[in-house]
Amino acid sequence: MTPADFDFVCRLVRERSGIVLETGKEYLVDARLTPVARQCELGTVAELIARLRGGADSGLIIRVIEAMVTTETSFFRDIHPFETLRTTVLPDMIRRRRAARQLAVWFAASSTGQEPYSFAMLLREHFPELTTWRLDLIATDLSTDVLGRARAGKYSQLEVNRGLPATMLVKYFRQHGATWELNDDVRRMIDFRELNLTRPWPALPQFDLIFLRNVMIYFDVETKKQILTRVARLLRRDGFLLLGGAETTLNLYDALRRMEQLKGGFYQQVG
Repeated sequence: MTPADFDFVCRLVRERSGIVLETGKEYLVDARLTPVARQCELGTVAELIARLRGGADSGLIIRVIEAMVTTETSFFRDIHPFETLRTTVLPDMIRRRRAARQLAVWFAASSTGQEPYSFAMLLREHFPELTTWRLDLIATDLSTDVLGRARAGKYSQLEVNRGLPATMLVKYFRQHGATWELNDDVRRMIDFRELNLTRPWPALPQFDLIFLRNVMIYFDVETKKQILTRVARLLRRDGFLLLGGAETTLNLYDALRRMEQLKGGFYQQVG
């Protein structure tokens, strides 16, 4: 891949998704775009980039951006956030919300659905009281491809082996050959929507919990600041923002501070 082609892809990805590709990621661009080039019956990635340069249709641009977006995820990823939710955060939040009987949660970069479905199964397993509450569990991603996979709730053996307890696999999934399909009643708990964090957002409610885990690391500093500012406006005063283990609000948005007593990357508004 020529430096000019790599720079072109970097600019395109940054403009459309906010994701920053650093020098040295040429191999990643080539690996991610080779399947797209084949699907378009083009011989090489260079030919694909030439088509993009020539004013490709928006559909092709979307396919390229979706191919470049990292979709790494797993069930109950990093386990600590889910343990803290189960033992501390959710019991207290349920107590404080019992009069209203409503809970709103946003999974802001949901990928193929393992994170929101993990949360849904956590509720089913440990908080049966919530079956009679109004639950607004909204999961968003910029990729229509991964959203389609998430809505289907179908996972390979490798995917269910990553973090999903065997008891939950048997209880909440049906096996069809080499594929495991999530039960309809759990799938219907999640409202999957398309949303690009770096573009204008549609109207969203106030949330009790916002999962923004393991996505901020791909943005530049200014983009991180903008997203955190917008997220804070949607977070209830006593709600929690969840970030990944390598992420922080420090020097980005100081009105959100890490709750050190809670293990798993929980942040709350100051004051």
